[in-house]
Amino acid sequence: MTKNVAFQTVLDALLDDSQPFPPRFLYLFSDIEPGNLNLVLETWPQVSLARQHALLEDLKELVEDNTLLSFDDFARALLKDADPQVRVRALHLLWDCGDTRLAPTFLEILNEDSDFNVRAAAATALGMFVYLGEVEEISPHLQRKVEDNLLTVLRSSDQSAEHSLSLVRRRALEALGSSSRPEVAGLIEAAYGEKEADWKVSALFAMGRSGDEGWGKHVLSNLRNQNEAIRMEAIHAAGELALASARPVLLDMLADEEDLETQHEIIWELTKIGGEEVRDRLELLLEMVEDDEEAEFIEEALENLAFTEEISGFDLFDSEED
Repeated sequence: MTKNVAFQTVLDALLDDSQPFPPRFLYLFSDIEPGNLNLVLETWPQVSLARQHALLEDLKELVEDNTLLSFDDFARALLKDADPQVRVRALHLLWDCGDTRLAPTFLEILNEDSDFNVRAAAATALGMFVYLGEVEEISPHLQRKVEDNLLTVLRSSDQSAEHSLSLVRRRALEALGSSSRPEVAGLIEAAYGEKEADWKVSALFAMGRSGDEGWGKHVLSNLRNQNEAIRMEAIHAAGELALASARPVLLDMLADEEDLETQHEIIWELTKIGGEEVRDRLELLLEMVEDDEEAEFIEEALENLAFTEEISGFDLFDSEED
């Protein structure tokens, strides 16, 4: 049905702030045709900032739920938009893109954009290229260039804008989490030792991204941290590192936790760790739950757990072969 809509109808809807933008039109921005993209860009300056921001947020939520959609072409065209928040949201849409042609643009934004929030978003986007370098899917030269720039930013200091620059530096640390460069581990450790909670959060994020279970002691010691942001990042890192030692702690936390968002985070990270205890607990929760949305979430968690078990099975088989 949406494919038959004349694109002028979409443009008219963008310009009409008196009505919500029709959700069905969002799909037309995925793999947008060049002619339609040009029409949007011609109309874009006339669209209110509130509508621009809301549209980009809606596209981000949509692609998170449906990874078959791609708003890359639209987002690329907005990277030099006059509004910083549009640039930030465009970068959000490109965080998982991995197209090496974008790396120079991201580096330029990281080093030269006038807005610190945009620079921070670019640092996050560059983390994908650090990871792709580690799995040998991009050239070592590009990986090193990206890492060198992130390291320069992380080590920089500007007292006149320390608070704003701190966000960019923390995002640079997080982006470097998956790097095997020898100096990165020391930088993560130093960030973990900072008094500011934000730096500890970023350090835990980098630990989770590292794939190094050697960080397990730090992660485990923060699973019950009184600071909510630190606690949530430790929970996430435990799942990312698949720390078996975190399983009993997380199961105990799940039994006592009353906040639904935190419950969901614990459940999802437990599915990355796996184990019979996890399956038994989720199946019990599924039997007890009455809310349809909650039941759907637990069913998705069980599917993710099955995937983890399958991968673990293959790993076990491979190591036996070796």
